[in-house]
Amino acid sequence: MTQSSVRGEGTRPGVRRASDGHGTTRDGDGSGRDRTGGEGSGGHRRRGPRRKHRVLRWSATTLAVLILGTAGAGYLYYQHLNGNIQKGQRSSGDSKAQKSKANADGQTPMNILLIGSDSRSSDANVKLGGGKNDRSNPPLGDVQMLIHVSADRKSAAMVSIPRDTRVPIPKCTDPDTDKTYPATTDIINTSLARGGAGCTLATWQNLTGVYIDHWMTIDFAGVVRMADAIGGVEVCVNQNVWDHPTAAVPGGSGLKMTAGTHKVEGRTALQWLRTRHAWGSDLMRARAQHMYLNSMIRTLKKQNVFTDTGRLTDLAEAATKSLKVSEEIGTVKKLYDLGMQLKSVPTDRITSLTMPNVADPQNAEHVVPDGTNAKKVWQMLRDDVPFDDKGKASGSKKKAKQEATKAPSAPDGQIGVIVQNATGSATLAPVRGRAGTVAQTLVEKGFAKASKDTTAGLSEDETVVRYPSAELEGDAQHIAKSLGIPLSSVKKSTDVSGVTLVVGADWRTGTTYPKQSTPTAGNLPGNTDAINGSDKSKCMDVYAPYRW
Repeated sequence: MTQSSVRGEGTRPGVRRASDGHGTTRDGDGSGRDRTGGEGSGGHRRRGPRRKHRVLRWSATTLAVLILGTAGAGYLYYQHLNGNIQKGQRSSGDSKAQKSKANADGQTPMNILLIGSDSRSSDANVKLGGGKNDRSNPPLGDVQMLIHVSADRKSAAMVSIPRDTRVPIPKCTDPDTDKTYPATTDIINTSLARGGAGCTLATWQNLTGVYIDHWMTIDFAGVVRMADAIGGVEVCVNQNVWDHPTAAVPGGSGLKMTAGTHKVEGRTALQWLRTRHAWGSDLMRARAQHMYLNSMIRTLKKQNVFTDTGRLTDLAEAATKSLKVSEEIGTVKKLYDLGMQLKSVPTDRITSLTMPNVADPQNAEHVVPDGTNAKKVWQMLRDDVPFDDKGKASGSKKKAKQEATKAPSAPDGQIGVIVQNATGSATLAPVRGRAGTVAQTLVEKGFAKASKDTTAGLSEDETVVRYPSAELEGDAQHIAKSLGIPLSSVKKSTDVSGVTLVVGADWRTGTTYPKQSTPTAGNLPGNTDAINGSDKSKCMDVYAPYRW
């Protein structure tokens, strides 16, 4: 869009006078004071007021036209950008995650799920990604990354889950077709084909317990468009790389470059982000993507894009054409406000990492979350604990506030509670008899109406006490306290009809809930492959068969 050449005309500081075309010289403030003659200039003095009024009317009319014209063009362009944006339903699957409560300063963290789609539904995507025979196949979410911005907006994290991670996928209904997909267990990239981005969001929420505010998806053509708008991003390889088909492994992104640092844009940027074989694995592809995004953030900050109207316009055009977003952020203003919040985080307070994982015992080509280590990462996100060691948990004050309990609605012997066994997980078989053991413990503590639920196949990483309505919150809290379960694990849920204790994989033995360690800032598990956003020294190693 061409910038208006008349913006601010007539108001520029330093312009002292301008001719009105009738011999009158006006001050730069538009006052129209007559400067053609002195006190004794006769006719000029008598005609001054009329001429002055004419000049004021002309100036006001001209200014109004200019303002309306400029505002009209801006409004039309704003509507044009809004028209570019594709929108979708935030969540389309069953999920129990709850939005974080504000801390003592009224702040809440923000979580955005970024999904890279391998859709071949357009000519542009087929040209860039190949697979012309795959046009009719539903897209897969091969890149999935959670962007977490702390409540105080002083730190951020980017967490990837490898596409071949086997996880529970909830029941989802595709909002575009109304087709319902039953709950299943599969690799996480298939969730996009089972109800769109809203199903992927619900899958993440159930896996992590983190409430996700928004999602964004981008396809091959969108990556190229955004990379061009940014103007190039620096990446680095330690050896010459060529990601091409080999006798043993077909396919490849086509990325070819010499060792060292290079600025990539357009198609080359897409090749970098898609390369897998040359890095050795999907896990290393996630590392390359983190390096690219960190470099991109540094580039945008260096460009002062938020104060450069031309650069901002180019990026706005590219972004609105490239991204599909959840409907609650589906306007230019909301996306801009989102960007301004992200802008405030310094690069040395941004940490990117990959979910701790181990080989899937059911399929060596897949991975599953690494139990304790993955849970620690999810807890840090839920509690808003920084991944670096430069800050402290902004939600720490919130925990003290949660210690206040509501009174139970009835004596212990009259409080009804159902106990469910959900001790199974992706890597652990369920512990037999857990629901009965815990229910009996409650009976011995005086909760005579406690009973077990015999439903099989339930799975929860963490123990939780759920209640359906406000009048039962005190009962749920009372049950939790009697077993040593933290009050932060007491959740309101419409999925239960009464107080329900779900014994998760974190409580496999004993009759008292095991004390959980509280994560501290920067204390990440060792297998996260974490990278700091300001680190420019990182280069990718190339797997030997793809060196040249």
